[in-house]
Amino acid sequence: MRAGVLKEKPLWYDIYKAFPPLREPVFRRPRLRYGKAKADIQDIFYQEDQIRAKFFATYGSGQKAFDLFNPNFKSTCQRFVEKYTELQNLGETDEEKLFVETGKALLAEGIILRRVREARTVSVRLQASSEGHEPQEDDDLAQRGQVKQEPETAPSPP
Repeated sequence: MRAGVLKEKPLWYDIYKAFPPLREPVFRRPRLRYGKAKADIQDIFYQEDQIRAKFFATYGSGQKAFDLFNPNFKSTCQRFVEKYTELQNLGETDEEKLFVETGKALLAEGIILRRVREARTVSVRLQASSEGHEPQEDDDLAQRGQVKQEPETAPSPP
C-alpha cells in the first residue's frame, strides 16, 4: 500500500491488525532428519487381486473397451471376479476347477472369453527348451513358411 501497488487495503488487513498472531509467521525449511528409517508401507492385496491377475494372464484385457461414460459399467474382469466369488461361496474349494467353472458360467450367460495366445506359445517354448528340443508347433510353422525351391532346369534346345 505504501509503494502504491495496492490502491485499496485488503479485507484481511484490519482483522490481522486487530488480532495479531501469537508468533510471527515466518517460513523455515524443515530440517532433514538423517538416520531415521522411514516406515515401510505394506502393499495391500485383496483376494480379488489374485483372481484378477490370473484372469488377465489367462484371458488378457478382453475385447471390450471400458465404457467410462456409463457409471454402471462392469468390465469382463469384474464380472468374472463376481461370478468367481459367488461360486466360491456356494462351496467350491479347488481354485483351478473354480476358475474353469467360472469361465463356463460366464459363457452360459453369453460372455465369451478368449485365451491369450502368447501365454500358451511362451509356455510351449519354455517346456520344449527344458526338454532340449524345439516345439512341434514352431517346426510346422517353419515348414509352412519355407517354399521348397526346385532347381530350375533349362529347357533343352531344339
